[in-house]
Amino acid sequence: MDSPASAAADSPASTAADSPLAAVGEGRAAPHAALDPDIAAALKKDDAGLVAAVVQQYDTLEVLMLGWMDEEALRRTLSTGRVTFYSRSRSEYWRKGDTSGHRQWVRAVALDCDGDALLVTVDQEGPACHTGTRTCFDGRALPAVTAGRSDAEGL
Repeated sequence: MDSPASAAADSPASTAADSPLAAVGEGRAAPHAALDPDIAAALKKDDAGLVAAVVQQYDTLEVLMLGWMDEEALRRTLSTGRVTFYSRSRSEYWRKGDTSGHRQWVRAVALDCDGDALLVTVDQEGPACHTGTRTCFDGRALPAVTAGRSDAEGL
């Protein structure tokens, strides 16, 4: 999640991700290449030009965190194998783990049916949250009435 505290945990990604030598699998990313136009057209961004990016651990399916991406952050994520977000509070790009070492290695990226959210499946190194917890949701459950399906209701 974006917060001023996350600035200490992870640094802006501008230097490493902008490098023409940023690795893409076995190949190299072209510097400042545009996001694929078909992908860009499918995105339904908010008024700030952002889409929510839900980050999930690939093997356990834990929801780790929520970040925000614009077209450039998504391009960097798709082309480097590392997750890049756009910080709303700092108005800059940041690549998860550059300072903390808690890197997120991309396993898959999917766009939801409405085009307004991304699911980024990763292999997380260390905690995902800037507070040091495994996920940004650990220990933060809200009181809620829970219900189960009832066979009597035909569900």
